[in-house]
Amino acid sequence: MADNTITSPLLTSDHLILTINSTSSDTDSSVPSDTRQISNPFNVGELTVPEAITVDPFHNYKAGINGFYEWVKTFLCIPLALVRLVIFGLCLAIGYVATKVALYRWKDKENPMPRWRCRIMWVTRISARFILFSFGYHWIKRKGKPARREVAPIIVSNHVSYIEPIFYFYELFPTIVASESHDSIPFVGTIIRAMQVIYVNRFSQSSRKQAVREIKRRASCDRFPRVLLFPEGTTTNGRNLISFQLGAFIPGYPIQPIIVRYPHVHFDQSWGNVSLGQLMFRMFTQFHNFFEVEYLPVISPLDDKETAVHFRKRASHAIASALNTVQTGHSYGDIMLHMKAQEAKHENPSSFMVEMAKVESLFHISSLEAVDLLDKFLAMNPDPSGRVQYRGFLRGLRLKACPLSEKIFSFIDVEKYGKITFRQFLYGSAHVMKHLGFNQTCEAAFAECGGSVKGYIVEDELRDYIQSAIPSWNEDEVHDFFALFDDDNDGRIYKDEFLACLRRNPLLTALFTPQPKHKESCGNGVVEIL
Repeated sequence: MADNTITSPLLTSDHLILTINSTSSDTDSSVPSDTRQISNPFNVGELTVPEAITVDPFHNYKAGINGFYEWVKTFLCIPLALVRLVIFGLCLAIGYVATKVALYRWKDKENPMPRWRCRIMWVTRISARFILFSFGYHWIKRKGKPARREVAPIIVSNHVSYIEPIFYFYELFPTIVASESHDSIPFVGTIIRAMQVIYVNRFSQSSRKQAVREIKRRASCDRFPRVLLFPEGTTTNGRNLISFQLGAFIPGYPIQPIIVRYPHVHFDQSWGNVSLGQLMFRMFTQFHNFFEVEYLPVISPLDDKETAVHFRKRASHAIASALNTVQTGHSYGDIMLHMKAQEAKHENPSSFMVEMAKVESLFHISSLEAVDLLDKFLAMNPDPSGRVQYRGFLRGLRLKACPLSEKIFSFIDVEKYGKITFRQFLYGSAHVMKHLGFNQTCEAAFAECGGSVKGYIVEDELRDYIQSAIPSWNEDEVHDFFALFDDDNDGRIYKDEFLACLRRNPLLTALFTPQPKHKESCGNGVVEIL
């Protein structure tokens, strides 16, 4: 018997041989097999992907003309629609002229609008009420009262249609926070400027920070109007709330939540996925459109130590409770994903929404990066259900079928279904990027490919390195893979190009991550790990 102690190694050999009972008929080369997965190809924790929810908070389900009653009503209301269109145009023109007069030679836009100019704006505000009347909102049901400006300098509201900004302009004449693109809207852009709008670029961190500073400055000065924000950042169908942005809650001032409802039977007035022209026509051809506004109790910060995140949570809970609905993790980023899928003419664009706010919170990945990943996923030719097969996955990442490629696919295919969804692809890519060693792996790979000496990599150097991971790659396949990195087609991959490509395609880092070498033999069922 061998003289072993408790400190002696259990295996004295420097390699391990596992015998697996299998036959060649047990595997299919088109779908990765679980028995082939030797280890995680990225040396990161296992991937967990939450189940997708079926709620679409943006879809308008009743925008079209459906049923005999609706067709007859629409036909009978066409003459009325023409009259309403004339009233709308006339009121818009009057409001525009009055606003131009109020803004005439006003240079000091950083300070509150003088009182005499505000009095002229009352003409525009009355015109706004008549515009609501032309849209069929003959009376508006109100519940509660707006708090005084000194009590709640900031108001927040759910956002369902373009009707709410018109109503709030008439009712409260607040300062609003809006996208820079609103300034270029004919006629309306001028009126928005009279509200001393705070412009923000949702994709610029510096712009968002500047907007928060401006919100705080105006909320602190009683001479400014109260500040109105739609924290959802876009319109929904009113059935659900989506995630709130933090801009209204960072300044730390008391907030009055307001909720709007559009009770209906035949015609859903939410903007959602409906064009502005179609929505206006449907409003013009209704006898009456219902609109309800409820002013909720003011919510104040608990103390100086309460975070903006907790403050936001209390406000969103109050609005969700009053609406008797739930809040999802969707954001404007999901609309961007939906639009990208629509551009690709996919049958079910809603299947590519992933509750982007949750993804951003978990992985700190931006909506623009998610759209780029969706563009990559759509190039893999997903089926009508939104799933991609193994061969399409290889084609999209310009990989070759091999054990390493199978491990990459298996890492994402958490359901072991043989197909992956965009949610799995996004979570898998983001999970790899989030790992602390991601940047180091990318920089080390560039150095090991020869970039540390010259500052760039040529095709032969990339081929020599990659063929150690996938020996069966031929010259044409390597050239195609090289072109993925070489953005300017100059035959050289510089460090910025290399790192940017791996950030766009984080799953490719598996090719540059040390893998356990193995030999496979399907005939005798032997797997040798060195």
